[in-house]
Amino acid sequence: MKKYLFLLTVLLAGCGSDEPEIDNISPEISAEGLFPQPCAVLERGKTHTFVVTFLDNRELGSFKFDIHNNFNHHNHSPSEEECEEDPVKTPVNPFVLIKNETIPAGNIRYTANVAVAIPADVDPGDYHFAVGVTDKTGWQTLKTMGIKIK
Repeated sequence: MKKYLFLLTVLLAGCGSDEPEIDNISPEISAEGLFPQPCAVLERGKTHTFVVTFLDNRELGSFKFDIHNNFNHHNHSPSEEECEEDPVKTPVNPFVLIKNETIPAGNIRYTANVAVAIPADVDPGDYHFAVGVTDKTGWQTLKTMGIKIK
């Protein structure tokens, strides 16, 4: 009986608290080197390279870019800052971009450089640029800003 108690004690001792600590920290979107900046003006018919740096305490997972018109003056939270807006208008040929990318495994810091071609025939005006990042655990961070396409 003592032999079994000893074995049980050894087995239970081996089941200590070696569980990994739970990641409860959201990733970050760095403002350093960010392009575009809030209220930036981008030209139609040109390719612009969007640059965003992501940071995480453990491991990054993926990121998303979203550009859509703001011709009706809607807003998102959290927005960086308010930009001077054109009058409200109805979209005819608005620019839309939704891009999702996986971040290579093992990165806690990653700078995305994404070339975005803005067609010459899209509607000029107010747009939102939203960038989101998700870490491997599933925590997300979103940053939205107003930009203009001229």
